[in-house]
Amino acid sequence: MNDKRLRWVPVLIPVLIELACSSAPETVPLQVASIDSPSMDSGSRGRLPPPRDSAEFPRPVALEHQVAFWRNVYALWTRAQAVVHDDRYLDVVYEVIDLPGETTESYTPEQKALIQERGELWRGRLRVLEDKLAAGVSLTPDEQRLVARIQTYADRAAVRGAAQRVRIQRGLRERFKRGLEISGRYDQVFRKIFRRAGLPEDLAYLPHVESSFQASARSSAGAVGIWQFTRSAAKIFMDLDSVGDQRMDPIASAHGAARYLRSAHGKLGSWPLALTSYNHGIAGMQRAKEQLGDDLARIVAEYDHPKFGFASRNFYAEFLAAREVAAQPKQFFPEGLRYEEPLLTDRLVQDDPSSLSVSSAAE
Repeated sequence: MNDKRLRWVPVLIPVLIELACSSAPETVPLQVASIDSPSMDSGSRGRLPPPRDSAEFPRPVALEHQVAFWRNVYALWTRAQAVVHDDRYLDVVYEVIDLPGETTESYTPEQKALIQERGELWRGRLRVLEDKLAAGVSLTPDEQRLVARIQTYADRAAVRGAAQRVRIQRGLRERFKRGLEISGRYDQVFRKIFRRAGLPEDLAYLPHVESSFQASARSSAGAVGIWQFTRSAAKIFMDLDSVGDQRMDPIASAHGAARYLRSAHGKLGSWPLALTSYNHGIAGMQRAKEQLGDDLARIVAEYDHPKFGFASRNFYAEFLAAREVAAQPKQFFPEGLRYEEPLLTDRLVQDDPSSLSVSSAAE
C-alpha cells in the first residue's frame, strides 16, 4: 500500500437514516437517536482525532467508514443501545435503539424481542423499496429520502439486496472500557514479547478485538482465552504437552500469538493481511491474495468466499479502531479509567518465540 495515498478523512460518523415509521407498532418502547442528538455526536467523543497511521498498519481511505463504525461501537454506543445498520456499507445506520429495562452482557427476552422486531421491520421496508424500484412504481417522500441517503453513503446499486444486509450490533463501550482497565496488567508484558520477537509492539492491542482482555473468554468456534486460540492453532503455535491448557494463560498464549503473527506476516507480506488471517486463516488469506493481490481494501470489497464473511471483512478495521481508541483513552473515556497494576514477571526471558516450528498455517 502506498502510504502517500493515505490521508485523514474528517468526521466519519455513520449516518442515521430517519424515516417516518407509520407501520411501527405504537406500543414499541423505542427511542431513536438522530444525527443531531447529543448521544450521537457531541463533546470530545464526537470530534474525531487524526488517525494514527504507520508503515506497519496503514489506514486505506476505503476502509475509513468501517473504522469509524467500530470506533463508535467501542467508544460511543453503550450496551444499552443496539444499532441497526447495513452489514456491507457501515455508514448506513438505520436507527439506534435504546434498549428497555436492565442491561447486562446478554439481552433480556424483552430486549431480544424488540431488536428482532425492529430488524424485521427494516427488512420489510427495504424489500418493499426494492420491489417498487424494480417495478418502476412511484416512491413516497420518505422512501425517496431513504434511497437518497443510502446512495449518498454507498453506491447507487446499494438498495439492491439491502434487506438481506440488515444487521444489528450492540454497543460495546462498557466492555471496551473494562478491557482497557484490564490491559494495564498485561500491556507492558505483551509489548515486550512482540519486541523480542521482532514484531510491531502495537500488536498488543489485538486482544481488544478478540476478547476485551477477558481471560475466560470462549467463542462459539472453540477459541479460548485473551488471545482466542483454537485447539488446532494451539497445536501448531503453542506447547500443549504441558499440564493445563496454555490457551488460558495470557503470557503463554501471547508467545503463541507472536509465533502465529510472525508466521502469517512471513507468508502474506503485510500486516493488514496477517491480522486478517487471525480471523480467516493464513491459507484463506493466501487464496485471497492470489486472486486479488495484497490490497486489503480491494479484498474486503471484492473477495467472494463463503468463509470470508462479516467478521473477516471487518477484522483489520476493528483492529485499527481499537488501536486508535486504546491509544487515546482520555479522548474517548473522559470520565477516567482505573488501570490494573502492571504484571511483574520474569517469564518473558524463558520463552523464545522461535523455539517452536511454525511451518504450517493455522486455520
